[in-house]
Amino acid sequence: MKRRDFLAAGGAAALSGALPAARAQSVTVRQGYQTNMWGMPTYYLLRSGALEKHGIKAEEFAVPSGNITMQQMVGRQVDLGTYAGPAFLIGHARGNLVVVAQIEEVGKTTRIMARKELGLKTVADLRGRKIANQTGSSIGSVFTETIAPKAGLKKDDWQEVRMNVNDMVAAMAAKTVDAMINVEPYNSIAEADGIATTIMNYWDVDRMPVFMAATPEFIDKNPDAMVRYLRAWLDVAADFKNNKKKVSDTIYAFYTSKGYKMSPDTFANAVSTIEVSPSFPGDLQRYMEQQAEILQRGKKIKQMPDWKAALRPEFMKRARGA
Repeated sequence: MKRRDFLAAGGAAALSGALPAARAQSVTVRQGYQTNMWGMPTYYLLRSGALEKHGIKAEEFAVPSGNITMQQMVGRQVDLGTYAGPAFLIGHARGNLVVVAQIEEVGKTTRIMARKELGLKTVADLRGRKIANQTGSSIGSVFTETIAPKAGLKKDDWQEVRMNVNDMVAAMAAKTVDAMINVEPYNSIAEADGIATTIMNYWDVDRMPVFMAATPEFIDKNPDAMVRYLRAWLDVAADFKNNKKKVSDTIYAFYTSKGYKMSPDTFANAVSTIEVSPSFPGDLQRYMEQQAEILQRGKKIKQMPDWKAALRPEFMKRARGA
């Protein structure tokens, strides 16, 4: 997807306690997002007018999976992007990336699915099977480090087939893989087309909070813009709650423009699996400590992060007027 600039609109007033957006210093955000359902709240943010309202310009960088956005941020090609805890922790270890907010919970969007004709019912049934996995992704890490071991599967008990999430349904239809670890809307498409059935979703194992991460350089240079940016996210959350048709129509147009065919009902089911609620939960550090322990055991990171450097709640606190 080519880059697009979204120009700030003058004259819009920010929330109480801030300068009007038109008078505030204009800042351009290099925004990364994934084109699966996890990234669609960010896609909606870019098209909702919320950033313009708060005096922010944006340049977008769309990729198939959040771990790619994380790599772009480590390389300082992108300023802001969303992904789950494991990807963030790796990004923090490699590039000192910082969490500024929890944007959504996506455990319901993530499923382990198997080809329908195979009749597989449990994770243990995947022994000896070819499983499509986006290597380096958070959902892949949760499967290999948590879900598979709990089902008695060691890493050599199944064959990983590495591919992007947006290629997995076609691979299932072609029978080149037996199962996939995937996210919406691809799961709903596979189910509606009779290609795959669900073994499990992630919600009961991990609610999969998705975080907005930033490079330390960006927040150090632009602390006020960071607050205005998060206020735009609060506006977007209100749309997800109170203006669902606008949200659904905007995101649906994205997928249909890319050639995906699905009924509005199928798509509505996919969108309903996202829980959008920008915040900074008080128990976030404990959750991240648990994720870091898993990554340490898997030798993905060497040490526990400095949480004061990794987790920065002050921007969301200011955005909420606290």
